Amino acid sequence: MKISVFGAGYVGLVTAVGFAEIGNTVTCMDFDVAKIDKLREGKAAFYEPGLEELLARNVDSNRILFTSSQKEAVTSGDILFIAAGTPPQSDGSADLSAIFDIASAIGQFSEETKVIVTKSTVPVGTFKRVRDIIQAELDRRGEAIAFRVVSNPEFLKEGTAVDDFMKPDRIVVGADDPAAFEVMRELYAPFQRRESIIIEMDIASAELTKYSANAFLAARISLMNEISRIAERVGADIEQIRHGVGSDPRIGHSFLYAGCGYGGSCFQKDVNALIHTAESLGLNPQLLKSVDAVNESQKNSLFEKIHSHFNGHLADKTFAVWGLSFKPDTDDMRCAPSIPLITALHRSGAKIHAYDPVAIPTATDIFSDLEKVYFHESKYSALRGADALILVTEWKEFRAPDFEEISRALNQAIVFDGRNQWDPIKLLTMGFQYFSIGRPLRATPQTKGTATNLFDLEYDSRFLET
Repeated sequence: MKISVFGAGYVGLVTAVGFAEIGNTVTCMDFDVAKIDKLREGKAAFYEPGLEELLARNVDSNRILFTSSQKEAVTSGDILFIAAGTPPQSDGSADLSAIFDIASAIGQFSEETKVIVTKSTVPVGTFKRVRDIIQAELDRRGEAIAFRVVSNPEFLKEGTAVDDFMKPDRIVVGADDPAAFEVMRELYAPFQRRESIIIEMDIASAELTKYSANAFLAARISLMNEISRIAERVGADIEQIRHGVGSDPRIGHSFLYAGCGYGGSCFQKDVNALIHTAESLGLNPQLLKSVDAVNESQKNSLFEKIHSHFNGHLADKTFAVWGLSFKPDTDDMRCAPSIPLITALHRSGAKIHAYDPVAIPTATDIFSDLEKVYFHESKYSALRGADALILVTEWKEFRAPDFEEISRALNQAIVFDGRNQWDPIKLLTMGFQYFSIGRPLRATPQTKGTATNLFDLEYDSRFLET
């Protein structure tokens, strides 16, 4: 099949490369000429595991072509995917200007029947605007060309996006035309070897499904973070609570990890966009507002612990920060918890020595105006002379570090674990002062080298005041 994809960002490029990998001829369009030039060389503009290998293979095989011309993209594809960004506006609503610009180009340049597929995350009713814009352009040209509009929201997770596309757990298709459904079934047939995973519905339901999925996942995270704060006050362990709650088959373990808040391009943006949609309909989405408010508060949790431990005296302190991206296996720092943390530490006069496996180029741009933020090529070099280590992103290479090396490099053996990644017993018995999320434990003078379980440790009385 001949496919065109508008947008070469995370969603667009993965979609384009994925369809090319199974044998389709794909044209990918983006206005960023520098990005297009890199893509023609088989080089992606962002980090995503496995993507660049597939990209290079399909560029070499001429199954994927790149252009900055909207006309070329429209005329070369029978199925046109709109995968442009929908960034948040100041009121929380999604900026759909790029979507509408593409719709206008489709109407201007179409010469035959097209199936137009919205892949971007868009508010309910966007398909009507897209349809009206295309039809208006065709009417202006005096052309009577049939076209079909389909909603096919993406469910890609950064860090596993290639696998998510090639081995989807579900394919949501919204349409109001049997012929459109048939085209989409044929398109996705190679991804369904054993059984159909296509879920067919009306277009409005498909558009709302994506927002609903992200809102549910964000709500789980915020709820666990809210409970973690209660756990700290009453002396409970959020990790044990997570195991107990997640063992209920009605709940499960996914997205039940307490931490220093979620980030990324989807959850925060989509929750706020859904809030805006609800309010525009005269509704008061109280739960959605709370999900967002809890997350914003949680992003300050690490700084609050650090500020409290050092009694507010941070001006002469240096902190090592491990992890800058909003999650592992990506260089994406949009809404990353590391940003408010580093900004708050810097505002308090502290120095920050940061390390991330892939996100340093992105971070360099974000923190370019901060004088006391330094970046390192290794996690251990970032530790030297620091007064504490702060773990923000749970990259695999941070799972089993050399804690003796960490202790030697730090001025004080202090760790703030924003992802509850490390074993408190191990660190406390090694002599570390260890702070995490929802696990209010501390070492006693008799603990070092002797504790074997949580019951050998004492609770920090500061967290037991009610």
